[in-house]
Amino acid sequence: MSDFATLRRMMVDTQIRPSDVTKFPIIEAFLSVKREAFVPDSMVGVAYSDASISFAAGREILEPRTLAKMLDALDLQPTELVLDLGCGLGYSAAIVAHLCEAVIAVEEDADVVAEAQANLAAEGVDNAVMIEAPLTEGAAQHGPYDVITIQGAVQDIPKALLDQLKDGGRIAAIFTEGALGEVRIGHKSGDRISWRLSFNAGAPVLPGYAKAAQFAL
Repeated sequence: MSDFATLRRMMVDTQIRPSDVTKFPIIEAFLSVKREAFVPDSMVGVAYSDASISFAAGREILEPRTLAKMLDALDLQPTELVLDLGCGLGYSAAIVAHLCEAVIAVEEDADVVAEAQANLAAEGVDNAVMIEAPLTEGAAQHGPYDVITIQGAVQDIPKALLDQLKDGGRIAAIFTEGALGEVRIGHKSGDRISWRLSFNAGAPVLPGYAKAAQFAL
């Protein structure tokens, strides 16, 4: 059997620290959360690889480096409420839960929601709640949120989702055009979101986040 604790430390030392992620709470979260507990059984052997992990058709758990750099750029605080969209089998929600007061995590497939909730419960994560809803709808009933994280690529973000962000709140998403992607951090002021580039990353476009096709005669 693999020594997962050793693999977890190697992941932090070879993937996360070299990416200029040095905040202690983030390092501690990645050292504490068992990634192998949040991937499909068939992928446990590669849980700590420096790659995304597929858990459903067209869906991936972000590579550790991307998630860590995203959270580093967001600078989560212990008192904040976070909306985690597309959390997959619960890994990102478990990591975020270490950094904030509470997490509302959303997936739209009932089986994925049930598995993620079971994983979070088994790992003792008691400040993260799973919600079954379309990823583009979020969970307005529990908002507004200090921070929104989107665990996958987007081409467009619905206004209804941005409306769930508090004034002064932050949002992180991977914007993609074709094969190229970049993580942008948005800061909300009034009804406006000011975006800035943080770093390059790639991921499949999440359901509902592709731009509507443009037709021309």
